[in-house]
Amino acid sequence: MPLDSGENSVSTTRIPIDVRRLPWIRRLAADYVFNFPALSKFFVGDPAQDQSWRDAIARTQACGRPRAEVAAVAQRQLARRHAPAEARAAAELLRDPRTVAVVTGQQAGLFGGPLFTLLKALTALKLADQLKSQHQVPVVALFWIDAEDQDWDEVSSCTVLDAELQARTIVLPAPQGAGEAPVASLRLGEEVLSALNELAAALPKTEFVGTLLTSLREAYQPGHGMADAFGRWMDTVLGSRGLVVYDSSDPGAKPLVTRIFARELEEPERTSQLAAQAGDELVGLGYHAQVTPRDGPALFHLDGGRRAIRRQGDGYMLAETRHETAALLRRVVTEPTAFSPNVLLRPIVQDALFPTICYVAGPNELGYQAQLRAVYEHFGVPMPLYYPRVSATLLDSAAARFLLRYDLPLESLQPQDEAALNRLLEAQLPPTIEHSLEEAVAAVESRMNALAASVPALDPTLEGAVRSTLGKMQHELKTLRSKIIHAAKRRDETLRRQFDHVHAQAFPGGHPQERVIGFVSFLARFGPSLVDRLAEDLPLDLYHHWVVTL
Repeated sequence: MPLDSGENSVSTTRIPIDVRRLPWIRRLAADYVFNFPALSKFFVGDPAQDQSWRDAIARTQACGRPRAEVAAVAQRQLARRHAPAEARAAAELLRDPRTVAVVTGQQAGLFGGPLFTLLKALTALKLADQLKSQHQVPVVALFWIDAEDQDWDEVSSCTVLDAELQARTIVLPAPQGAGEAPVASLRLGEEVLSALNELAAALPKTEFVGTLLTSLREAYQPGHGMADAFGRWMDTVLGSRGLVVYDSSDPGAKPLVTRIFARELEEPERTSQLAAQAGDELVGLGYHAQVTPRDGPALFHLDGGRRAIRRQGDGYMLAETRHETAALLRRVVTEPTAFSPNVLLRPIVQDALFPTICYVAGPNELGYQAQLRAVYEHFGVPMPLYYPRVSATLLDSAAARFLLRYDLPLESLQPQDEAALNRLLEAQLPPTIEHSLEEAVAAVESRMNALAASVPALDPTLEGAVRSTLGKMQHELKTLRSKIIHAAKRRDETLRRQFDHVHAQAFPGGHPQERVIGFVSFLARFGPSLVDRLAEDLPLDLYHHWVVTL
């Protein structure tokens, strides 16, 4: 499928950066888009090729799924959350045997989570629209909330930029059961009101903040579940665009995947073995294995917490109680809500429920998806294609102009030091100063080297003294040059302020903006039209990270 690569899109509103330049992009993610043949054995198709999409559509439409039941579960969720009509209409399409889905997902981060959560969802929506047009099939964009994950620390905070562009982190206190129970089971208490007040105090005072906070307060109310609140907020932001937000903890869907749970218990080591073998192959090719599978089934038991099921002889241990395999298999059928897939089995469950032709993945997710091809085959579920999410840094116009004016590589701003600033300041020194310093260094070295060559005829011991003196003179000249640079810094505080202005936005704390700053921060600064701007300005593009001016 030919996709917009954005190669001719350099402008004041967006600047493309080859993803291979970014130090946080690992080799596997780079080769996936620039050298797919090197990784082709781990995936079922290259998303840059139109034939891959035709094949994925055919595979998915040919695979039987409980479409009506899944659509009903999704509709009940959307109705409970009062999702927009557009989202409900999209969910209804899941009943159609021709319908395919572009799926993405994330944990239920506080107030929506980092910017990349929004970018994932927008990528899925844009890709669904394009596939619908190009292949004349109904396509649904779906966001899978990883609601059964128990990592509270992963979801309990939200970082925003205040009026001075300082990073401020709001942390929700841990409720009872946090860290053990699935996030979906954790209810918000009165503490969420304090977190909302703290957010209100941290955000810059713009014309958009009042409406934004009203919407957040409707979603994040005491008594709402953490995952439910996240779903309500995502419905508010993107439901009108037809995004179907799905809570993966829904007990109504568990009976639809008992076949997968039972197969996992019948062959408890197979999923882990297949994923480990693929990981070893990746490492042998010079890549990395994202997941190191543990022994035992890729299932958790839900008993108030989310606990690993351990193999013991020909049976299983659930906490401290031993169960025969046959008994546990019967329980899977009669009580499927007591089980939850781990990171290896979750994609299988997801794609057994939904007609997934493509999963929109982050760069790290591509790593563990590369370990799953044989696992999909083991369960008889079609493996989807994988499309890297749009990657972006959002800057105000002053920051973008600064990057363009000084031709400053974005990635050079990531280190938490002044190396890039010093290089920039050096480049601003008057040419006569730099030239004169270079001439002085060359002249000193030339004359002293000539002297060092001559003095041995008079006294051989003097050569060392000459060399020592040369070293001191070189050091003094280097110190002088440093003083000149520091003088330039003092002289040009405007340049320093401009540099700091860009750095604070692009790499808060030295981390890529999209991984740290909550997208509520940008909604507060730029208003609800932010989503429209991003949907319009960010192309479907496998090859670039985008700097977008807002």
